[in-house]
Amino acid sequence: MIGSFLLQERSYHMTSPQAALHALWHLAEADPEMLNTITLGGCDPVIPSSFLIGTAAQASIAAATLAASQLWQLRNNQSQQASVDMRHAAAEFRSERYLRVNGNPPPELWDKIAGIYQTGDGRWVRLHTNFPHHRNGMLKLLGCEYDRSAVHKSLLNWTAPELENQANSLGLLATMMRSREEWRAHEQGRALDKMPLFTIEKTGEAPARSLRPSARPLGNIRVVDLTRVIAGPVCGRTLAAHGAEVMRITAKHLPFMAPLIIDNGRGKLSAYLDLRTARGKSQFRKLLIGSDIFIQGYRPGVIASFGFSPRELAEIKPGIVTASLSAYGNQGPWDNRRGFDSLVQMATGINDEETKAFKTKEPKVLPCQALDHAAGFILSFAVMIALHRQTTIGGSWHVSTSLAQAGRWIEDLGRLPQGQKCPDPELEDVADFLETAPSGFGNLSAVKHSGRLAASPPYWSLPSMPLGTHPPKWPEMSN
Repeated sequence: MIGSFLLQERSYHMTSPQAALHALWHLAEADPEMLNTITLGGCDPVIPSSFLIGTAAQASIAAATLAASQLWQLRNNQSQQASVDMRHAAAEFRSERYLRVNGNPPPELWDKIAGIYQTGDGRWVRLHTNFPHHRNGMLKLLGCEYDRSAVHKSLLNWTAPELENQANSLGLLATMMRSREEWRAHEQGRALDKMPLFTIEKTGEAPARSLRPSARPLGNIRVVDLTRVIAGPVCGRTLAAHGAEVMRITAKHLPFMAPLIIDNGRGKLSAYLDLRTARGKSQFRKLLIGSDIFIQGYRPGVIASFGFSPRELAEIKPGIVTASLSAYGNQGPWDNRRGFDSLVQMATGINDEETKAFKTKEPKVLPCQALDHAAGFILSFAVMIALHRQTTIGGSWHVSTSLAQAGRWIEDLGRLPQGQKCPDPELEDVADFLETAPSGFGNLSAVKHSGRLAASPPYWSLPSMPLGTHPPKWPEMSN
């Protein structure tokens, strides 16, 4: 088991980006000499928050960038310089906010009744209703019309704990706002204390496989991306930026959030497969046999129920690197609970801490989906470390982390006493970090990858395309 973080008491200490990166790199037991090849520019605050969001963005993206550079060095037997600018990294941490299609904002991300409400006991809850089945289930539970005022009125008849418990027992998404102290005393918070930030575990024996020649760090590496929303897709998008051939798999019956499909589809093939059918499972197995990496973001045990657990995959394709992402981690009473970044912020005390810092009456959220993005970049970092291990010492490997673990890491980086006074960057403030290219949705303007490499600069070789555009099979690989 690799990767851990230390719990620290509430304080206004501030971890430097360099120290945060060094800690991540050393926790992965990677070559310390690589740390001499990267430059980090800028300092917090770069977006309004009492948390060190800029540091979290820069350190997690820098770790992934260094891991890609290390693979490139393994291929080419020479080093290169890397750099990450903090302002650019923070913009990438909220890339969906700056996305434009044909000069216009993408479709609205949030459902009209999603958000924060007060319950009858005076506490706060957050509802996540972006997917139709979650929205319809919540309206049925509350017995009200599809209207914010009706939802507000209904929630006054509930206490926050009752709503959270009842909703989650039905597979719905409602989370009560807790203080940091309440979360640390909660059984899941205590379980989180024992979890490392990420794990890299060997799942089987396999010979080391040489990387085929390529000018890119992940050239000729194939990735099956079975993830949704932000964190997992960010991991796949990062691997694609460094040259991996990534195929994003979903099914026609699954709902999606349009802006995230557009933003996180850059560099990826996109195909439909239904794992509920024998044909779908057979096609999926063929994809996995032809892949090097598999990433998935479903609740613990869900993908394993289809016969694709990490150890089963190590038998199907010896030497494969698998990665799993969850909301609250793979142990504790909430290990199987559904969750999204906004809900994990609410449950774990992060929103309460921001509310106190900003001195607001209603809960204050982070200025971006920082847990999602941090988890995504950390997962891509750990996956590339695992791939390096596979090519040097062999074996099959499994990587895991969660949104709650990423949130704890962000908390432990420290606090900014006046961070809330930082101006909130608008689109024109990040114009130097944007690139424009055709896509399957129109002319797409989006944030470039902020991890820079001198000899193998990252870029996306494929445009973002609608779901199901490509067949679920690997193209012929060119030499």
